[in-house]
Amino acid sequence: MEIGIDSFIATMGGEGGNAAQKMSEFLLRVEHADQVGLDVFGVGEHHRQEFLDSAPTMVLAAAAARTRKIRLTSAVTVLSAVDPVRAFQAFATLD
Repeated sequence: MEIGIDSFIATMGGEGGNAAQKMSEFLLRVEHADQVGLDVFGVGEHHRQEFLDSAPTMVLAAAAARTRKIRLTSAVTVLSAVDPVRAFQAFATLD
């Protein structure tokens, strides 16, 4: 059995702060999930102003640089917003 979580990166809620702070907080959550031994962490793709995860491969690349064991994955990929082959290539390159 594998245990994991997924998340969007909302700019609203929590302690407030700007987009850079929210992204930093998100990356800290991914690091913490890795440190406590979760198996997987997924990030969703969202194309609205109040979310920071419109480019999940970039977010996952930043998380990969800070983690050691946890498997990072897409929780949502909006194929209508991108060429499916390019989405595959981006995630394959990240992997």
